[in-house]
Amino acid sequence: MNFWKHRETEKRSTMSTLTVPPMLHSPRDDARKLHKAFKGLGCDTSKVIQILAHRDSVQRDLIQQEYETTFSESLSKRLASELRGHTKKALKLWLYDPATRDAVIARKALTTTPVFDNQAITEIICSRTPSQLRRLKEVYLSTYHSYIEHDIENQTSGDHKKLLLAYLSTPRYEGPELDNTIVQQDATQLYKSGEKRIGTDEKMFIKIFSERSSTHLAAVDSAYRAQHGNTLEKALKKETSGSFLRGLLTILRCATNPAMYFAKILHKSMKGMGTDDSRLIRVIVTRTEIDMQHIKAAYYSKYGKPLTHAVRSDTSGSYKDFLLHLLGTDY
Repeated sequence: MNFWKHRETEKRSTMSTLTVPPMLHSPRDDARKLHKAFKGLGCDTSKVIQILAHRDSVQRDLIQQEYETTFSESLSKRLASELRGHTKKALKLWLYDPATRDAVIARKALTTTPVFDNQAITEIICSRTPSQLRRLKEVYLSTYHSYIEHDIENQTSGDHKKLLLAYLSTPRYEGPELDNTIVQQDATQLYKSGEKRIGTDEKMFIKIFSERSSTHLAAVDSAYRAQHGNTLEKALKKETSGSFLRGLLTILRCATNPAMYFAKILHKSMKGMGTDDSRLIRVIVTRTEIDMQHIKAAYYSKYGKPLTHAVRSDTSGSYKDFLLHLLGTDY
């Protein structure tokens, strides 16, 4: 078992910024150390962060199982009672496996009152791969006993709703191959459905954006520019608006350069007065084990400073420490 976990650690994606100690402690030892950190007057938050911020999804799940078995209580509930504010929100979200985490974010976005979180639900759905969305739908149903499609139907409207539902339900190829003939046809069709005509054929935009693979859409973006001397993104901004535009842009940007898409979101979350902590937490926690190395590189390329510097200046205390542990060393 220890050898297996060591091999899994060796195979961890180089796009992840998660650092796991070379000599791993057992889940039981980690559970006991966490319990000790909770005891006494006040929580030893730094100890909690030191453990949980350096364990991958499988290890975190095993720790939670051991904690509940040994101490007859949920680690998540204990964290909620011991921690406060943004630190609590970030660490609780980190405990989940990726699919459950996305389901939790989506559910909160769709049930927040009085206004649902349009930004969050669009980001979660339109930036995920077909396999990630399939798993999200499964977990959402088993956890909340409700179809995510049903909740989207009730909370969203218009072309935005149609796009989200189509993107969720349409099977898409995830491989690198593409048919250049169809690419050229799609670029032409999008032009005819938008810039070339009076009014916009939103159905065609939804069809192409929900049915084509990321590799294909990236090629369509290049073909559109070559054919019409204008970027597809500019065409979208000219022809669509509001939540529908946001969804289309998310799909397109994640097809062409997902790291830059998330780098820009992180920058916006910390730009100006105040910090959009919900968005900052959501992106860092959900992307740490996927592509955060690429996001950090994109951030540095775009803004001329490391992402860690921005996080350090916009956050504080244990909240800052946890995020920086996930982000790792400066790019």
